[in-house]
Amino acid sequence: MSYENQKQIAVRLLVIGLVQGVGFRPFVSRLATGLDIYGYVRNVGGSEVEIWIEGPEDRVYEFLLALHQDKPVVALLDQVYMSIEEPRGYTNFSIEKSHLNAIARSNIPPDFAICKDCLAEVLDPQNRRYRYLFNSCAWCGPRFSMIYRVPYDRENTAMNKYVLCDECLREYDDPGNLRRYHAEGISCPRDGPRAYLLDKDFKLVDSEDPVYQASKLIDEGFIVAVKGIGGYHIAALASNDDVVLELRRRKKRPHRPFAIMGLNTDVLRDLVHMDEVDEALLNSPQAPILLLPKKEGSPVSKYVSPGLYHEGVFVAYTALHYLLLMNTRDKFLVMTSGNVSGEPMCTDEECAKSRLSRIVDYFLVHDRVIVNRVDDSVIRKTGDQYLMIRRSRGYAPMWINLNRDLGGEFIAFGGDLASAGAVGFENRVVLTQYIGDLDSIQAQKEMLKYVDFLARNYNIGLRNEPYIVVDMHPQLHSRRLGLEYAKLRSSPWIEIQHHYAHVLGAAVDNGLEGTVAGIATDGVGWGTDGTIWGCEVVVFNTESYGFKRIASINPLPLTGDRDTYIPLRLLCAYYSLRGVDLAEILKYMNVRNGKEVFECKAAHTLVKLKRYTPASSTGRLLDLVASILNPGIERTYEGEPAIWLEAEAWRGSNVIVIDHFKVRRDGDVYRLDYDSAVDWLVEHRSKYDAPSLARGFLYSLGNAIGSLLLASIKGTRVDYVVMSGGASVNEFMHRGIRDRLREEGLYPYLPRRIPPNDGGLAFGQVVAASLKIKETG
Repeated sequence: MSYENQKQIAVRLLVIGLVQGVGFRPFVSRLATGLDIYGYVRNVGGSEVEIWIEGPEDRVYEFLLALHQDKPVVALLDQVYMSIEEPRGYTNFSIEKSHLNAIARSNIPPDFAICKDCLAEVLDPQNRRYRYLFNSCAWCGPRFSMIYRVPYDRENTAMNKYVLCDECLREYDDPGNLRRYHAEGISCPRDGPRAYLLDKDFKLVDSEDPVYQASKLIDEGFIVAVKGIGGYHIAALASNDDVVLELRRRKKRPHRPFAIMGLNTDVLRDLVHMDEVDEALLNSPQAPILLLPKKEGSPVSKYVSPGLYHEGVFVAYTALHYLLLMNTRDKFLVMTSGNVSGEPMCTDEECAKSRLSRIVDYFLVHDRVIVNRVDDSVIRKTGDQYLMIRRSRGYAPMWINLNRDLGGEFIAFGGDLASAGAVGFENRVVLTQYIGDLDSIQAQKEMLKYVDFLARNYNIGLRNEPYIVVDMHPQLHSRRLGLEYAKLRSSPWIEIQHHYAHVLGAAVDNGLEGTVAGIATDGVGWGTDGTIWGCEVVVFNTESYGFKRIASINPLPLTGDRDTYIPLRLLCAYYSLRGVDLAEILKYMNVRNGKEVFECKAAHTLVKLKRYTPASSTGRLLDLVASILNPGIERTYEGEPAIWLEAEAWRGSNVIVIDHFKVRRDGDVYRLDYDSAVDWLVEHRSKYDAPSLARGFLYSLGNAIGSLLLASIKGTRVDYVVMSGGASVNEFMHRGIRDRLREEGLYPYLPRRIPPNDGGLAFGQVVAASLKIKETG
């Protein structure tokens, strides 16, 4: 086509998103040059790029189309503003220096998995980066885990001590080098980090190829700590029962599942069932751990995820991991967090030596500093949606754009389990990476470190003191940390009810506006009446502060924390509250073991003394059901009985409908009465197999919760229904709720970009606090 007589036009674009540090400007330059159109591209802010293009009309339109379709895979174009301008007569296209008035707030890029081009270089004997463990480019590699401060320039990262060699410097300065122009993390064997193999006493093991030798040691059954990009992993044979059991013994982790890292999806396909979408997610730049159904006959030891239906799998996402796995016998390994149970993952050699020497036989380490700890992200599928269980590597700490302005600045401290903090400003919320449970002092320090990191790097509080946002529960570590932080800064603080934060967060995450009915299902949250909530239906408006609790389930009697570890205690307390004699309970439940009899008696006595706390908790109800189907079950990790119950349900083959739930009015709220359903389950546990009973109960419970919502909103105009909370991910409960609501033309929304568990709580806290200050000032 001839362009000589075409109308010449000019377009100015302002692109906002993750467009810096990802090779976006070289891509734009190459695209414009290839189309023979002129202008410039330059950084104009922390997360903004300005593009000016002018030329024949058709070519400009072709550029605009390709800008979206062909952009670097890790670039995110959140917003693109376009204006038609008068041509200025440019004669070439250039990458200009950053604008002097660049704004202070930059979208901090997360760590990305090694791209196919960098991996090809690592595997190419003719390439100068052959077998180089730290290969990366603008499209891949560590970012957040090695940044000290923004802007994301090499001198502000852990790469500042590695001086680029002449060849790397030429790549870095070449605008035509799409992958390495101004790629801050690049290096090569001549100028980059180095790896070493150490024994358990941290003495250097003489080795020409420490990664190859580590692979062979793992094949021999040794357990090796591996320093990655965001922390230490512990690697071991996944196919050997003895090795896995020994790892469990050393780590004091009797049942909690381990993750499996495979060389690639070809290897993982022999271990789990996956479809094309699963495979694409595993191979994405985020490369999360994905929970997928196990394959029958898989060579993975049954002790890797004992009793569960799904395996947590992910692919080698760095050159170091790839080369380690490539040289092992199986091409897949247990790759679990390098930590002592209950503590954060180690990130430095001091921690590794002091905490992991009792667990591992060798250490594969390197000399690049891990500035920020970043755990692996975890995703599962519920219904037809992928849900974030742990939002960390590959996702954090990218900000989340809202369809509203927050009207202030906020620092939120979330909850205590699977926790994450957050900051909020303008129309953005930035969640920290996954911090974990806050039981340990180390984890509490991590929470403070990373909310402060975000506050400093986003200049929170420079003009006005930010609002500190905490949960209502008086005993939470997160609340105490937030209040101490507020006192230190002399900042105002706001408390937000737990379940309101969950469901409001889910609604805003989905961009919903209007009146919403929210179903919050989890283990524990402090209610406005001073009792424990955990299965709540609330109504709220996304544009105003506050909610109304309209429905819940019958509360269970909690006689102490021990009930959450030994669910049989809860079952005995439940029947004691219903007036059943202790001897009858023991007989009814076939309790004979001395320890179990003792626990039952203790719970019974406490109920009779009225020393219990009412808890309308989904998590505790699922614990109770698990103890009926598996009386000896105990919790060795968070949520274990409920996780076991769902795993059993996946194996259920008989279709059982338990229609013994009742919805009744109880003052201002509706209540779901499950007594008859629980009795039916006890009476029929010998008639049906446990998997079918588990499946039937979970689905029927979900269906009943759907009916509870429908009864409670009758006569009320509701625009949307959302679900959130840790138990909302349960596949069979979700199906039951979804199917019941669909009968009435409603669809339950789950969170999209945030975890439904307490890892997303801080997001909802920020939004709720924003609504509150808008109303109260």
